[in-house]
Amino acid sequence: MIASLLVQGGQMALVLALAPLLTGWVRKVKARLQRRRGASVFQPYRDLRRLLGKEVVLAENASWLFRVAPYLMFAFTWVAAALVPTFATGLMFSWTGDLIAIIALLGAARFLLTLAGMDIGTAFGGIGSSREAMIAALAEPAMLMIIIALALLAGSSQLSTIARFMDSPAVGLRVSLALALVAFLIVALAENARIPVDNPATHLELTMVHEAMVLEYSGRHLAMIELTAALKLLLMISVIGCIFVPIGLAVGGEGPVGTAIGLAAYAAKLVVAGALLGTFETAIAKMRVFRVPNLLGGALMLGLLATLLLFVSKGL
Repeated sequence: MIASLLVQGGQMALVLALAPLLTGWVRKVKARLQRRRGASVFQPYRDLRRLLGKEVVLAENASWLFRVAPYLMFAFTWVAAALVPTFATGLMFSWTGDLIAIIALLGAARFLLTLAGMDIGTAFGGIGSSREAMIAALAEPAMLMIIIALALLAGSSQLSTIARFMDSPAVGLRVSLALALVAFLIVALAENARIPVDNPATHLELTMVHEAMVLEYSGRHLAMIELTAALKLLLMISVIGCIFVPIGLAVGGEGPVGTAIGLAAYAAKLVVAGALLGTFETAIAKMRVFRVPNLLGGALMLGLLATLLLFVSKGL
């Protein structure tokens, strides 16, 4: 019992500790590809420490929601990230790691951010919130179709069960899984406000989505929002690694050797995924806002097609 609690607590601490490092690694890869030295991969930790030490500046008309939203968003996202099997399946609270519950937690965090963006009443906040609502209205149905496809295939929407099925010889090569993977990658880029949907490094008025909603935040509130964004990126990569690349995942109670192998495999997945994300964002440009619905609509169609293929034939 105590050992299981320690392993589960270790996973919660692991995702919290690695989230800023993953963000720093992606920025470092992008800088090197652009022939720049770039900041250290540990720079996000320094930024968080600096923000936590700064005074919070609030607008006069800021309500209690504006003050509470960063902490609730962080709590929802941290819980969702901790529910994803990172280095092992079958942990103590793995029964709560349901894809639908994780999407619900992320949706609650997005809802709070959208309300906080409109709370002050600035033009930037309203623009960012409206764009975020548009993206969410298209991304969430696509994510639900992907969940349905995976649940039909594995017989459950619980992540540990899906991971064990995907790691078994019974899965084979399936067209529906390839379609679900492409759709999930598109949705993950949109959910994390990454290129081509949004540019996390821009402050141009006509292109901001996520940054427009958090312009009025400062100090520890902004630190919570930045850490939440890093956790969300780690969560999406962890879900992709758990479902589509379940290599090296240990089983709860397997022992220190299996846990060590699982941790090494998880670290390798994060390194490869961060490098691929940095390369992808360097190779393409941000698309126009009015073209984002076309991209997310394509993800929805891919998820629907994957589900229909599973209904038509179990072999696809």
